[in-house]
Formats: sequence, C-alpha cells, structure tokens
Amino acid sequence: MTETTMAGTGAALANQVEREHQRPSGSTQPFAPFEWVLAMRYLRARRSEGFISVIAGFSFAGIMLGVATLIIVMAVMNGFRKELVGKILGLNGHVVVNRINTPFDDYNDIAQKMRNVKTVQTVIPLIEGQVMASTQAQAVGGNVRGMSEASVKSLKLVANNVREGTLDGFDTQSGIAIGVRLAENLRVGVGENVTLIGPRGACTPFGCMPRTKTYPVTAIFEMGMNEYDKIMIFMPLEESQKFFSRDASVDAVEVITDNPEGVATTIAGLRALNIPGVHYSDWKSRNETFIRVLDVERAMMFIILSLIIVVAAFNIISGLMMLVKDKGRDIGILRTMGASKGAIMRVFLITGASIGVIGTLAGFLLGVVFTHNIEEIRQLVMRISGGKLFDPNFYYLTRMPADMDPTETAAIVAMGLVLAVLATLYPSWRASRLDPVEALRYG
Repeated sequence: MTETTMAGTGAALANQVEREHQRPSGSTQPFAPFEWVLAMRYLRARRSEGFISVIAGFSFAGIMLGVATLIIVMAVMNGFRKELVGKILGLNGHVVVNRINTPFDDYNDIAQKMRNVKTVQTVIPLIEGQVMASTQAQAVGGNVRGMSEASVKSLKLVANNVREGTLDGFDTQSGIAIGVRLAENLRVGVGENVTLIGPRGACTPFGCMPRTKTYPVTAIFEMGMNEYDKIMIFMPLEESQKFFSRDASVDAVEVITDNPEGVATTIAGLRALNIPGVHYSDWKSRNETFIRVLDVERAMMFIILSLIIVVAAFNIISGLMMLVKDKGRDIGILRTMGASKGAIMRVFLITGASIGVIGTLAGFLLGVVFTHNIEEIRQLVMRISGGKLFDPNFYYLTRMPADMDPTETAAIVAMGLVLAVLATLYPSWRASRLDPVEALRYG
C-alpha cells in the first residue's frame, strides 16, 4: 500500500482515535465505534487488495456451504430414521407376545387382560405366513397377515392410505387387501382374483400338498414404503386360520402402546399380569441392528461434514494472517497514535468474525430453505436430468424425507459461530503483538 493511501487512512482515523483516548478513564473502551469502522473498512478491499478479498469470499462461501450442508444432511438422516421407524411401527406392534410350545388358542381372554394395562392402546391377535401370490400375468412372493377388520383399521398407516376399494365389511367379504406395488406386479385391481399358494396343505398317503385358494381383491393400499407395499397381504382372521390350518389359535398377539419409546414400561405392566407360557419382545430388540446402523451412519455423517466448516475456518485464519501482514504499516500508525494492543486485536477479531458469523447465518437460512423444499428440488433435478433420484426400489421410501431437529440445528449453528470466532484469535493476537517501530520501518 502507498504512503499516500496510508496517510489518508491515518488522517481519517486520527481524530476518532484521539477522541477515544481523551476519555476520563484514559483508555479505549472495548469495541469502540472506531474499531468497528476500521474493521468494516478492512472488509471492503481496494483494488490492490483484491487477492485478500477473494480469500475472504471463499471463506464466507465455505462457512455458508458447510453449515447449510450439515443442516440438510442431518435433516435428511433424521427424516430417514423417523420415516422408516414410523413405517415399521405403523405396521407392526410395539410389543409382540408369543405362546411357547403350546397353541395360542386362549388369545381372546389374554387380549382382554392386556387391554386393561394403562399404556396399552390396541391389542391385535394375528396369523402370519408366507405365500405365493399368482395371477395369469405373474407370480410373486407375499406375506399374509390374518387380522380382524377392527385390527386392520387400527393400523392408521394402512387404514388411512387405501387407494382403491374399502376395508368396510372386511371380516365378511372373504377377500384380501394388498399393497399397491404388489397389485402392479400382479396386474390386478379391485374385484379381480388372486390365487394364494401356501406351503402346507392337506396331507395324504401320497404326501402333503400345497394349499391353494383364490380370493378377490377388496382393497389396495399404499403405505409409502416400497418394501411393504410389494409383499403385504391382509386376510380376515377366521379365513387365515382356515388357510394356514391354525384351527382356533393365532400365531401371536401384537400390542400397540401410547409411547413406543417407553415400551419397557408397557412390558413391565404386561409381565405383572402373570400370564403363563408367553414371551414378550419389543420393537427395539426386533429391529436392533437396523436402528443401530441408522444411528452410526448419522453420527459419522455429522463428523465428516463438520470438517467442511473446519476447513472454512482455516481459510479465515489464512486470509486474516495475510490481511495483518498487508496492514502492518496501518497497525504501526495506529499504535503511534495511541491505539492499544487490545484495540488492534479487536479490530481484526471483528473483521474475521464478521465473515464467519454472517456466513454461518447465511448457511442456516440456506439449509432451512433447502430442507423445507427438498422434495420439490428432487423432482426438479429428476426433470432436468431425466433420471431417477432417490429410487424407492432401493431406498424403500417413495418421498425424500427431511426432519429438522431444532436442538441439533442450533448446535450446528453454534459450532459454526464458535469456530468462526476461534479462527480469528491467533491472527488478531499476532496483529496486537506487532512492534510499531518494526512495522513502520519495514511496512
């Protein structure tokens, strides 16, 4: 920087510095107006300082994109977990009760006792079995759940997402309800027939024959989870007992609670009923591996993407160090006019922190806007690229999920702000320690 420019800078600030030092206390107040004025002037680089301005711009962009990316990815990870767990709990009971070594034929009495437990909402006796579903067009595997009409309607994930037909009169229609993907694979609609082939049928002296029976489709539902929509078949409980030769028994009783996360309390209440010969298992233990994988992936993504913000913070350090070196003569002039070491340190702290703080807030706004419009953005990318983004055949879900956790988002913003401030401390300290004599001699 030329001596003329430095003289202009010194003249512009001399009066304000002198006014600050003429206070009765004899010292500059922390974060005085002249410190802010000088810091903002350093943020507006002149033509000769264009390279420093470019570094500041990249630092701002790095902080903004790092914070935004972390918010978006963590929201998507939270959305995945919430949606997948919600689908699992929407179809399966929170507690599964099995009878050990004996037929579960007294399920009605046991279900009535379980309904008296305070935290229990619904008790569902059911039959479950594997079948081959076939039509003239196709044959695919399916999973049959034999349930009463009241039980099927208690599953809101199914009852609230019937696309064709109805569940009314389900117990008396002797028909089946199937998922929308299964209906597409079988190429059937409501009122058309599907033949179910069970592995166990009547046994004769010539061997056991598979059981085969044709049922009309009375309802088609879409739960929004591809894995369920392409295999699930609901059948009336009494009909499923006949089809799977269960006589008057069921395979299990599922219990739905008012608080899935507090399922241990419900199990304790069920055990207090002292029902002999039964085993209890909760949804967490049945899906332990799946839930653990989701949590590990979520934690690792947070750690990895946090490095983007750290790298951006290093950019702030490098840019501020170059600014301190470039402004050495300015620092010498200010020190000779009476500016304290603390004032010099605060000037550069404000300069660097402004980049990080504004970048963090901009990243927060970008992340929130992107997250709330993520499905629309996905659809736009698909239209532009002409390909499939987030294919439900691989990701199970039909929509891109996103769920922002306010506490987690606040922690991300706080981390960005803290790193932005910490990144300015060393360069600011170096500026305050600069010897004014050496700065003027070699500046």
